Amino acid sequence: MRAFLRPALVLIALFTLVTGLGYPLAVTGVAGLVFPHRAHGSLIEQDGRVVGSALIGQSFARPEYLHGRPSANGYDAANSGGSNLAPSSRALAAQVADRVAAVRAENPGEAGPVPVDLVTASASGLDPDVSPAAALYQARRIAAARGAPEAEVRAMVAEFTRGRDFGVLGEPRVNVLEFNLALDARRPMR
Repeated sequence: MRAFLRPALVLIALFTLVTGLGYPLAVTGVAGLVFPHRAHGSLIEQDGRVVGSALIGQSFARPEYLHGRPSANGYDAANSGGSNLAPSSRALAAQVADRVAAVRAENPGEAGPVPVDLVTASASGLDPDVSPAAALYQARRIAAARGAPEAEVRAMVAEFTRGRDFGVLGEPRVNVLEFNLALDARRPMR
């Protein structure tokens, strides 16, 4: 029995060190070299102060700001998650209908369909981006609240739209925090 026990314990210790310590340290080191900004949280600073991360959504509710996707958990990074409601759920249909009504009320004059990402929460509840269609849907409201021409806000949406990663992965998107910081820099509220 002891002949089998020693090699088993040595292998357990070896694999614990390799997979529990060596591998995580190696991946962290490579990430720090290859993607240093992302490895450190993609933090966004303004005036020498961290105001958020490009990877984690924040809640913006005032009319002069671009609004992000709704969050099932209130943008709490410690409690991220979706609603877990099935597409066939009546509760989900009621939530979406309520959100559509709220988005239409916030954006008077927009007659087209409400972009889906303005009325559905993501799986994490922390999406930092919206689609260009969702950003453009809000352009009139933002322009009116800031006293800016709507064309200027629409041009900013085009400027801040990121394409697909590597040309094929994901969808075009606008980072809500970066866009709102640029709005404050270019068209500060009085």
